[in-house]
Amino acid sequence: MNKLVSMLAVLLFAPLVALAAGDGVKLDRAPINEHDVISLQRGARHFVNYCLNCHGAGYMRYNRLKDIGLTEQQILDNLIFTGVKVGDLMKTAMDPKDAKEWFGTAPPDLTVTARSRASHAGSGADWLYTYLRGFYRDPSRPSGWNNVVYTNVAMPHVLWELQGEQVLKTETAAAPGHPVEVQKLELVRQGTLTPPEYDRLVADLVNYLDYMAEPARADRKLIGIYVLAFLAFMWVLAYLLKKEYWKDVH
Repeated sequence: MNKLVSMLAVLLFAPLVALAAGDGVKLDRAPINEHDVISLQRGARHFVNYCLNCHGAGYMRYNRLKDIGLTEQQILDNLIFTGVKVGDLMKTAMDPKDAKEWFGTAPPDLTVTARSRASHAGSGADWLYTYLRGFYRDPSRPSGWNNVVYTNVAMPHVLWELQGEQVLKTETAAAPGHPVEVQKLELVRQGTLTPPEYDRLVADLVNYLDYMAEPARADRKLIGIYVLAFLAFMWVLAYLLKKEYWKDVH
């Protein structure tokens, strides 16, 4: 009976410990849609405005953005600010040596981050969505920021003016047998966006990062459906041919 009570307590209080630092963080589900081209376009704009200054996308070309409904002129007018050509790779102008000196490590390329961060805890998109909403003030860190998903991360919170400032608080929750320490983020100073608006911005950005990790995913899935349909059709023909060929034997 005591074991049953303990198991129920774990299930009831599991959501409260979701923000435990490190790999134990429960990832939030990223509300993304690879078919929402408007969201992808907004995400591409956010990526260029807020990420591309430090992080490159060295395996992605600007002209691939035509796949999400942008024209070449729109890409030139709204997403290219460095004089590069539409067919060029989305590289950052920051020197890796300077970046290492400023941040302690060079910012990673983000082309396939949405794929590389996938784990048993959730998809790479879930990791990014939780990470970009998980910054909090930490005076002990060189940048003044820390993150519940990536403890002691070198990256500062570049979107803090939009989100505002969060702090990490530890509270004690009652649980059968012994109290449980719960860590949660609390917004102490709102930014220029409301929390729902900021979550929507991050969702659009993550939607684009997820798309950028595999731009041909939609085509790959469609080709897979065509192949399976063709094989099913050929199986029917092969079965009918087999019956016709062996009808005198059977």
